[in-house]
Amino acid sequence: MLDIKDISKTFNPGTVNEKKALDRVSLHLEKGEFVTIVGSNGAGKSTLFNAIAGVFYVDEGSISLGGEDVTFQPEHRRSRELGRLFQDPMRGTAPHMTIEENLSLAFLRAGRPRNAFFSRIGKEDKAAFREQLARLGMGLEDRMKQPVGLLSGGQRQALTLLMATMVPPKLLLLDEHTAALDPATAEKVLSLTQEIVEKGELTCLMITHNLKNALELGTRTLMMDSGRIVLDVGGEERKGLTVEDLLSRFRAGVGEDLDNDRILLS
Repeated sequence: MLDIKDISKTFNPGTVNEKKALDRVSLHLEKGEFVTIVGSNGAGKSTLFNAIAGVFYVDEGSISLGGEDVTFQPEHRRSRELGRLFQDPMRGTAPHMTIEENLSLAFLRAGRPRNAFFSRIGKEDKAAFREQLARLGMGLEDRMKQPVGLLSGGQRQALTLLMATMVPPKLLLLDEHTAALDPATAEKVLSLTQEIVEKGELTCLMITHNLKNALELGTRTLMMDSGRIVLDVGGEERKGLTVEDLLSRFRAGVGEDLDNDRILLS
C-alpha cells in the first residue's frame, strides 16, 4: 500500500541553517499494516509524514501509494487518498460549522466521483453519520447541529478520527494525535483508533512519544533518528520486546542513549 524508496529532504541547503531532515529513508507497508513510529525531537518523524502527504516534494527518491507514484503529486490530490490527524485537536475541523456539516465536508471531499463536491447529503447519509457518531460513545450523535467549537479536545479529536476514516483512506497518518489530551481521554481515543483501524483493515502509520503504546499497538514499530530509520521490528520479535529492550536497541543502533525526556517519562 505504501512504498518509499530512498527519499531525502534537506531544508535551507547551502546556508548556515542547512538541515538534512530525511536521509535516504526507505519503507514498505502492506495493506492493513499498523505501524508505530518513535524517536526524539528532530528525528524526522513528522517530516516523513509531510513528505508522504505532499506538503513538500522530496529532493530524491520516490513515494508510491496503492501502486501509484505520487512523488510529484500535489498535496490536495494526495489528500483524497490520505487521512491525517495532528497533535493539536483544533486542526482538522471547522469550529464554526456544525458536527453534521464537518462530516458532510469530509464525506464529499473523500468521495471518489469527480463531481463529489456538487453532490448533496441526503437523509440516508445523515442517518449513517449519526450511526457512526454513536460508535464513539461520546453522545455526539445527539449534538449534530452544534458547532464543533463547543466540543472538548477529546471529542474533537475523536470526530476528526471519524472524519478521516469514514471513507476508508489508502493510508492513515496519526501524528501524536493523543499527545495534547489528558490521560483518560487519550486512552479513550487510542482505543477508538485501534478499533477503527482494525475493523476497517486500514493501513496506518502512528507517531507516538509513548514507548509502551508503540509496542502494544499495531503490528510493527519503527525508531527514527537524524532522518533515518534505525530500527524496524515486528512479528514475534516485537512481541517479546520491553521498553528497556527498545531503548537498548536504540543505543546499539545510534551509538548513544535516547535523550528525549518526554519519551523517557511517559
